[in-house]
Amino acid sequence: MTLDSAPLTLDDIVAMTGLELMRAVGRGDVPPPGIAVTLGMMPVEIDDGVCTFELSPDERMTNPLGTIHGGIAATILDSCMGCAVHTTLPAGVGYTTAQLNVHYLRAMMPGMGPVRATGTVLHRGRTQSTAEGRLYAADGKLIAHATTTCLILGA
Repeated sequence: MTLDSAPLTLDDIVAMTGLELMRAVGRGDVPPPGIAVTLGMMPVEIDDGVCTFELSPDERMTNPLGTIHGGIAATILDSCMGCAVHTTLPAGVGYTTAQLNVHYLRAMMPGMGPVRATGTVLHRGRTQSTAEGRLYAADGKLIAHATTTCLILGA
């Protein structure tokens, strides 16, 4: 499928493979999902079985202790791993997270600069896939790592 300057229709989007759709979102041809807009999360790398997102933690994301809520790390990790799985799917096939395990190593702080999470598919099966994710601070320190199992829908 070639994409020109005409707006994409729902039929165009449904006909895309997961990799085509993720790349279209990355280019801005398809609007980002609401959670990405809400958090200011954006894809910075999209390839077959790999997806990287970036966001800049700020005061809106803090917990009562003043650090960034752990759910933000879980969300960006869930997103990059799920989207990595999505890049391996044919047109018309979806996925959902069945299990998410996050291991927190250090706190995120507001204003610490962009953090980057990369999800990588470990196993792509017919009915489920597994992936791992790693979340890094701008200085290269590992903030958290995670694994997921995604159910493949409509395969």
